[in-house]
Amino acid sequence: MRGGQDDRPLRIAMIGTRGVPAAYGGFETAVDEIGRRMAADGAEVTVYCRTKKGSPRPAEYAGMKLVHLPALRSKTLETLSHTGLSVLHAVLRRRYDAAFVFNAANSPFLPALRIARVPVAVHVDGLEWKRGKWGRVGRKYYRVAESLSVRWADALIADAQGIADYYTEEFGVDTRLLTYGSKAIEARPSAGLAELGLEPGGYHLVVARFEPENHVDVIVEGYRRSAAKLPLVVVGSAPYAVEYSQRITDLADSDDRIRLLGGVWDQDLLDQLYANALTYVHGHSVGGTNPSLLRAMGAATAVIAYDVDFNREVAGPDARYFGDPEEAKMHLEGAETSPETTKSSGSALQERALERYDWDVVARGYTELAVHLISGHSTAGVRGRRGSDNTLPEGVAGVVEA
Repeated sequence: MRGGQDDRPLRIAMIGTRGVPAAYGGFETAVDEIGRRMAADGAEVTVYCRTKKGSPRPAEYAGMKLVHLPALRSKTLETLSHTGLSVLHAVLRRRYDAAFVFNAANSPFLPALRIARVPVAVHVDGLEWKRGKWGRVGRKYYRVAESLSVRWADALIADAQGIADYYTEEFGVDTRLLTYGSKAIEARPSAGLAELGLEPGGYHLVVARFEPENHVDVIVEGYRRSAAKLPLVVVGSAPYAVEYSQRITDLADSDDRIRLLGGVWDQDLLDQLYANALTYVHGHSVGGTNPSLLRAMGAATAVIAYDVDFNREVAGPDARYFGDPEEAKMHLEGAETSPETTKSSGSALQERALERYDWDVVARGYTELAVHLISGHSTAGVRGRRGSDNTLPEGVAGVVEA
């Protein structure tokens, strides 16, 4: 893999995420899976990571070079502060052939990369302005940031057809559709599972950040109303959504069948939690192709998903869908009363995931896009339909996803 006009390796920067190794965030999973494959294929991949107090700061991981930089620990400033430092480092300290910036919220930093003659593609993610945690100013910021990405990025990446359609309809610009991938996860005896007091096929699983658009409270409420005999195991937390997290805790405290595990960072244990669950209950409603949903499908686990187009696009007809606690209740009870049908659904979902969502194909798509950018391709300057919306309002700067 060459960097254009000479024989050196292609040099790629990945900016705007928490970094690697991934926990279970979508962007981090993508960087981990794509970056390691590009590196194995001969590219020099550098990932910008957020430093955490007391955490190790390795120089390399899975063939990728790591740069650790601090960030302000604030819901509204963490992403922006870290990306600003990362772009500054990329411009002053290194010379990259191309950069991938994750999250359209980081678009104010794109001109610095372009001035440094680093072509840049932005993975625009889902429709962040729909997230319940943002107030009026935050939603306005994200709408503006989308427009700036269209104007200043050399290419846009969408991970779902619905996101690609949105950018075509709103801005009249094409995006490169590069989904996430999946992998088969085999259920096997797990000491960690036993330590948690869980048995294969003996629980329902939720893995999500505690944010309103992930509907963890709807799932928990539906389970509380159900006659389900198997426990509901909830993995996740939210450092900033204190009030929402407390609501989930209060709901769970009233039912001893519900177990809140908090964050699980051991990826082998997390794989076994997915693979040995009777069902995976997926409440995400904002965003494109979700890695957690694909992880459950790759583990051949039956899926009960919140009923939105993004989830139906990924899981198709073999998943079950809910829109309120009563529907969640019905599907949870149904999964327990028809275990063979539930198992068959999981097998069909695994087959769908492995056929449609392949990390090797995704990584090749990123490499091809990088080469395309180096050759001079750019959509920068396309004027979107919200052209009058492209001026940042006073007080908006800094309002980005943590």
